[in-house]
Amino acid sequence: MTAEGFLEGRRLQMARGVLLQCIMGGYPPARFYGSDDGDLALNADPRQIHRLPWSRQPRALAICDADELSGESSSLSTRGQLKAVIARYAARGLAPVVATELEFFVFAPNPDPTQAFLPPVGLDGRREDGHSAFSVSSNNGLRPFFSEVYECMAALGLPRDTFMHEMGVSQFEINLLHGDPLLLADQTFLFKHLLKEVALKHGLTVVCMAKPLAHTPGSSMHIHQSVVQADGGRNVFSDANGEPTATFRHFIGGQQACLADFTALFAPNVNSYQRLCHPFASPNNACWSHDNRSAGLRIPASAPVARRVENRLPGADANPYLAIAASLAAGLYGIEHELEPTPAIQGEFEVPDSLSLPCTLHAALERLKRSQLARELFGNVFIEGYIASKSMELTSFLDEITPWERRVLASQA
Repeated sequence: MTAEGFLEGRRLQMARGVLLQCIMGGYPPARFYGSDDGDLALNADPRQIHRLPWSRQPRALAICDADELSGESSSLSTRGQLKAVIARYAARGLAPVVATELEFFVFAPNPDPTQAFLPPVGLDGRREDGHSAFSVSSNNGLRPFFSEVYECMAALGLPRDTFMHEMGVSQFEINLLHGDPLLLADQTFLFKHLLKEVALKHGLTVVCMAKPLAHTPGSSMHIHQSVVQADGGRNVFSDANGEPTATFRHFIGGQQACLADFTALFAPNVNSYQRLCHPFASPNNACWSHDNRSAGLRIPASAPVARRVENRLPGADANPYLAIAASLAAGLYGIEHELEPTPAIQGEFEVPDSLSLPCTLHAALERLKRSQLARELFGNVFIEGYIASKSMELTSFLDEITPWERRVLASQA
């Protein structure tokens, strides 16, 4: 839209079916979004209108809510779903607080998708060989790129906590500061968009796939969650003596009760399960533990005021609005029904069947299809539409024969 049209308040409309467009570009049958495929209104959030600092031509980006023309939020909108979950907390006098940790890879351009990704050539003329995890000098070869990333983050008002090199080759992580869940979802979305745009300017490719390289750790989007009193800001996970509360236990109990049903919302792509099935501290379970990275739900070591639950299931490929909404909805479900968690695990452990999660997209979608809980919390329209779109993506993947199949199976009698 032109700047003039936007400033005049001209309404921008979009077909409802676009919210269910799959990643290959197609759409599920119209019955999943209304047979007439009528319009939605895109209403800009006035707090999320940004001049794009990386663009030579003056341009701006506005994050919008997708609303029905009658005014209510579209049930197919993931941002709308997150706002609805936050409102359910508010009705109980509570406010959730979250932070996201986003991992990503920086690669050289990859024009041939049949070839593996390669690290970029740095200022020293060499490619990283995988020995730079947590090094203070590990991104020196990419300093011009990261310098512009930092500048653009500041221009967009994205506060960063820590930035580091992660375990993988040319893999990095940013920790965003904790705050309002909707704000953090917006910031996570903006950061991923910023990364890709700035990378293109520098002749690089940023990849937020869950598992872009074999034999290498995948990229996560861990969600740190706490709940405070809306009127006073006190963390309700800790009591006056600094001890964990019943609300804290119930929140964990809700996460455990829902993670299996919601796995497809946290791990939305075929590739998501490559990360989960080759864990490297990416656990595919609903166990919980104090400071144990093998558990899907980790309680980081912290002061009582910062007591929180880290959901380690989502990958970097997850929709931040939907992943945060699903995780918070699970915790609230536990609070409302006073669910008790299993005992905490420590050290090495075997995951009981009751706490194991789906390990393929097909299995996760089948679990979601059977989930009355997901339909109760997110509505039948959203769940049916989501399954329809993701099923199309799975079918598209299964329609291709991979190099592994040709290499290994072609010679079999």
